[in-house]
Amino acid sequence: MTSTQIGTPGEEPAEPVEAAARTESGEGYHRALGARQIQMIAIGGAIGTGLFLGAGTAISKAGPSLVLAYAVAGLVIYFIMRALGELLLYRPVSGSFAEYAREFLGPFFGFVTGWTYWLGWVITGITEVTAAAKYMTFWWAIPQWASSLAFTVLLFGVNLISVRLFGELEFWFSMVKVTAIVGMILICLGILTLGFSDAGQSASVAHLWDDGGLFPHGLGGTLMTLQIVMFAFLAVELVGVTAGESENPEKNLPKAINTVPWRIAVFYIGALIMILSVVPWKKFQPNVSPFVAAFEQMGLGVGAAVVNFVVLTAALSSCNSGMYSTGRMLRDLSLNRQGPTLFARLTRTGTPLLGTAFSAALMLVGVWINYQWPGKAFQYVMSLATICGVWAWIMILLCQLRYRRKAERGELPTSPFPAPGAPFTSLFALAFLLFVLVLMGFDKDARIALYAAPVWGALLVGAYRVHLARAPYARPVRQQDGPADPEETAPAEA
Repeated sequence: MTSTQIGTPGEEPAEPVEAAARTESGEGYHRALGARQIQMIAIGGAIGTGLFLGAGTAISKAGPSLVLAYAVAGLVIYFIMRALGELLLYRPVSGSFAEYAREFLGPFFGFVTGWTYWLGWVITGITEVTAAAKYMTFWWAIPQWASSLAFTVLLFGVNLISVRLFGELEFWFSMVKVTAIVGMILICLGILTLGFSDAGQSASVAHLWDDGGLFPHGLGGTLMTLQIVMFAFLAVELVGVTAGESENPEKNLPKAINTVPWRIAVFYIGALIMILSVVPWKKFQPNVSPFVAAFEQMGLGVGAAVVNFVVLTAALSSCNSGMYSTGRMLRDLSLNRQGPTLFARLTRTGTPLLGTAFSAALMLVGVWINYQWPGKAFQYVMSLATICGVWAWIMILLCQLRYRRKAERGELPTSPFPAPGAPFTSLFALAFLLFVLVLMGFDKDARIALYAAPVWGALLVGAYRVHLARAPYARPVRQQDGPADPEETAPAEA
């Protein structure tokens, strides 16, 4: 079976491609991601730099109570993912957040959501290559800017080849992370029960409450880590962006979303309980991976090197996902006449080349940041990425609430994957996200994002006004529609 790709509206379609991708979505993408890859992309989205590196800072601020912070935030993330699942099974599309925002909240919110989510992933990509560059210094005295440049170029090349290669690489990235965390949990259990390694004599679950109590810095200290905690969960929603390229979204997406609770329970809560039981929380330092530090404290030097490789893999995995996401978000904006038309083009392998290249070029800003401020680069961009991610989650919840009201009135078909407890769970999640934004205003390191957000908002308002002035009556161009009729896009005569 062969397929053809459609480029920018009005252009000749590309030559037929081989059957490597099998089928296409209605938007010109290849449905090349199978159940195995979708599951691992979902798992990989729950394990990233926020846990492997950011948790070091969070432990120093909250102590053992960080476990509770991850548990509460994880519950909220599950509510968000079930809201997203309800929308995805109602109508699976690629670039889903902006597409649903356009449908349920209006074209302006679709415009803002699409560009903000794109910016968030560009910033996240900078964050991840920054973390990867930090991890490289564990072995070699390589300048951070040099490592970040090499990783950005490498992952850009991977994303240009095909979505199948992206899915396969992400599968193995995630497999490494999952195997390593499970192995670490088992090692910590062995230390607690058998007493081997340097930490064997002192290891005890009593470390969770004996050294200053569960809340050594008070409830306020725990609340101030919520921004770091939410950053750790960025990318769990990426499974929604893959909807347009999933071989069987009706079957694969619910399975991936329903694994969120156990993923959080094992990879976040379980892992943190283990390392905090083996190594007292006061021995962890900000900006140092607590997983690497734990193995060093245990006297397992080889283990520390292995874990450092794993956290390096986690950072590259997230950056890989970011490049995948940004190109598709730009193409979605282009197809809806809310971005440059050149971003709509697909290669013969179904890859949005120009959108991915533009995003990767902006990620190179991270090389300069790592050159200028190697010690502060991670903190500078983490809060900015969190703001963008929180906006996407808020849009998902608002769209789901609007969709549910329409479905209850019979205006739209009911989703086969309804969110349990909605609308109350969605309202709770909304309130929690707004609370996190308020808390960021009390954190001097995170406050920069709140200063930058209005500037970005003003730029988007201005850009949207320009967009309306240029094409006030343009209707979206989706792949199934074909080129728009010129008469439909022309402004009415006075």
